[in-house]
Amino acid sequence: MTVPRRRFLQLTAGAVALPAVSRSAQAQGYPTRPVRLVVGFPAGGVGDVLARLIGQFLSDRLGQPVVVENRPGAATNLATEAVARSAPDGHTLLWITAANAINASLYEKLSFNFIRDITPVASVVRGPGVMEVHPAVPAKTIPEFIAYAKANPGKINLASSGIGTVSHVAGELFKLMAGVDMVHVPYRGAAPALNDLIAGQVQVMILPIISSVEHIRAGRLRALGVTTLNRLDVVPDIPTVAEFLPGYDVSDWTGIGVPSNTPIEIVERLATETNAALADAKIKARLAQLGSLLMPMSRAAFGTMIAEETAKWAKVVKAAGIKPA
Repeated sequence: MTVPRRRFLQLTAGAVALPAVSRSAQAQGYPTRPVRLVVGFPAGGVGDVLARLIGQFLSDRLGQPVVVENRPGAATNLATEAVARSAPDGHTLLWITAANAINASLYEKLSFNFIRDITPVASVVRGPGVMEVHPAVPAKTIPEFIAYAKANPGKINLASSGIGTVSHVAGELFKLMAGVDMVHVPYRGAAPALNDLIAGQVQVMILPIISSVEHIRAGRLRALGVTTLNRLDVVPDIPTVAEFLPGYDVSDWTGIGVPSNTPIEIVERLATETNAALADAKIKARLAQLGSLLMPMSRAAFGTMIAEETAKWAKVVKAAGIKPA
């Protein structure tokens, strides 16, 4: 049977339009079942607590449970891969962190491309850090510490919570910008590294302010500078590292992403509801208790920030010769 040309064109146009119509209908009824929020960390940590806090708010707003699924392993790469391979229908979300930007260059053979395969939905918070030393270190300021490190090359131990973590690359960035030589000592997590720093087994580390402030106030550790561009309200007397090394800016940060090709209507709905969480008084108060700074921004700005962070850490990973464990 021969199909008239006009009819053929009508059928072809209809076939092309079907996916778009299907996606639009899918978005209008979203969500139709529980939503998974995949987190690349074990339960109980600050990142997990943050995700559960935002997830509960989204549950109330979306009318479906948002279930946090902890999938630790391979420095969050297992979680990212699971989301990148999931259906782009808004029912599987990724808890994005700074680790995603670092891993893009740290790992050479990933089965996904984070920038290509994950669409940023909404930024959530920024976790500021602080550079601190054991009190036995004879330096009370960043300039004094740099001078001390230059006078003792290779004799200062720089602890981190693990190879390729934010605390590690933050330390490597400091070394590069200050022109100092320190020995990197990776630990399996921040807690054992902090314990050894307090005990004087290592001399310096960059840690989240929330896990350090009480030790600083008690005199067990000495803060040299916070890692954000601006001073922090919680410790206003501590200068920024950037006051002595202009441009030094390091924070852990979080947000939400979805698989690429997720309908824009769903992406925008999730962005709207997440931003509503950041404006909620109870959520804001709880985030402040966790030592996090709100980081609301447009989806475009969040995407730009991720790209910039990915490029920044790629330079550090290459210059420092960092290899995954």
